[in-house]
Amino acid sequence: MGELLKLSFRSLQTNLLRSFLTMLGIMIGVATVIAMISIGQGTNDQVTSQIQSLGSNLITVTASSSSGQGGTGSDVTLKLADADPISKIDTVKYVAPVMQATGQFKNGANLASTSVIGTTPSYADIKSWETDIGRFFTEDEVTDKAKVVVLGATTAENLFGKAGFDAIGSIVKINNIPFRVIGVLKSKGSSGSADLDDTAIAPITTVQSRFQSGSSRNAIRQILVEAKSPNAIQSTMALMEYTMRQSHKLGSGEDDFKVQSQEDVLSSAESVTKTLTLFLGGVAAISLLVGGIGIMNIMLVSVTERTREIGTRKAIGAKEGTILSQFLVESVTLAILGGVIGVLLGFGGSKLVGNMMSIKTAISLNSVLLAVGFSACIGIVFGVFPARKAAKLDPIEALRYE
Repeated sequence: MGELLKLSFRSLQTNLLRSFLTMLGIMIGVATVIAMISIGQGTNDQVTSQIQSLGSNLITVTASSSSGQGGTGSDVTLKLADADPISKIDTVKYVAPVMQATGQFKNGANLASTSVIGTTPSYADIKSWETDIGRFFTEDEVTDKAKVVVLGATTAENLFGKAGFDAIGSIVKINNIPFRVIGVLKSKGSSGSADLDDTAIAPITTVQSRFQSGSSRNAIRQILVEAKSPNAIQSTMALMEYTMRQSHKLGSGEDDFKVQSQEDVLSSAESVTKTLTLFLGGVAAISLLVGGIGIMNIMLVSVTERTREIGTRKAIGAKEGTILSQFLVESVTLAILGGVIGVLLGFGGSKLVGNMMSIKTAISLNSVLLAVGFSACIGIVFGVFPARKAAKLDPIEALRYE
C-alpha cells in the first residue's frame, strides 16, 4: 500500500493542473455540502434558541382563518374579549392579548417607522421584557386607554439619541397622535436580520381605538398564555380549547382558532429547518456526482496514456489485483484530497455567508465525516471501471500499444 500511495502521488505531481481540475468538482461539491448543512444547522439552532427563550410554559392562541390572523376583514375569529375567560382558568398564570399596527414616530426632526404592539402588562412577564429606564404601563392605563408608550432600545435611540435617556416623560407623535414615553426596554439584540429592539409597546385598548378602524378594530393577532408549570401545559391547552369553543358558540362546528404550545411550535420549526437542510444538502450533493464522473473520465484517459507501463508491469509479474489497486488508489486519493480541500473551503464559505446573512453557522463533525466519506466512496465507485479496464489489459497487446 505504501508503494501504491507513492505511485499515486507521483502520478498526480506529473500532471498537477489536470489533477487540480479533476479534484475541482469534488472540492466544490464538498464545500457546498458543508456550507449548506452548516447554514441550515445554524438557522435551526437560532430558531430553536429564539423559541425556547420565550419560555417553556408558553401557549399561543391564533385565529385559524387568514382574515382573523392579520386582524383584517369581516370574518374576525379572535377578539380581545376572548382573553377574559382564558384568564379565569386555574392553571393559567398570565394572559396577554396582542394586536399590532404600523406607526410613524416623530420627535422633533427625528423620525422612525416601526411596529406598535398593543397588549397588556402581562406581556412583559410572558416575554421576560424588562425596562432599562422608566416603567411598563399598568392595567389602569389599559382601562383608561392612556396614550403612553414603551420604546424598544433601537427606537428610543433613533428618536432621542444614544441610549434614549432623555426619552422618559417626553412626548412623541405616533401617526400624528401624541404619546407620552414612560419607559425604554432593555436591549434584546437581533434575530438574523430582524432587530428585536426596533419596536414600541402601548396599551392594547389605545392601539385598538387609535390605530384600528372598521371590523379590524375588534380583531387581535394572538393571545399569549403562560401556564403555571410545564406539567400543566396539556391540561391548560385542553381547558383553553373547551373555553374558546364555548365562548365562540361553535357547537359541533370546526375550531376557528388554533392553540399551540411551545413544544408544538418548536417541533414544527425544527421539522421545517431540518427538511430545508436536507434539501439544500441533497442539491449540493449532485455536484459530487458530477465530480465523480470527472474522476472516472480522467482515470480512463490515464489508463490509455499508461498502457505500455501497465503492459511492462504485467510482463514482469504484476497480478491483476495489483494493477486494479494501483488505479483505484489513485482515484480514491484524488477524491479524498479534493474532499479535504473542499472541507476547508466549506468552513470559509459558511462563515462568509453566515456573516453576510447575520446567521451563526454550526459545522458538525458528522457533516465533515459524511462529506469526506462520500467523496472517498465516489473515488471508489467511479474508479472501479477504469481500474478494471487497466487490470484486464493483455500484457502483449499493451506492450505493442503505440
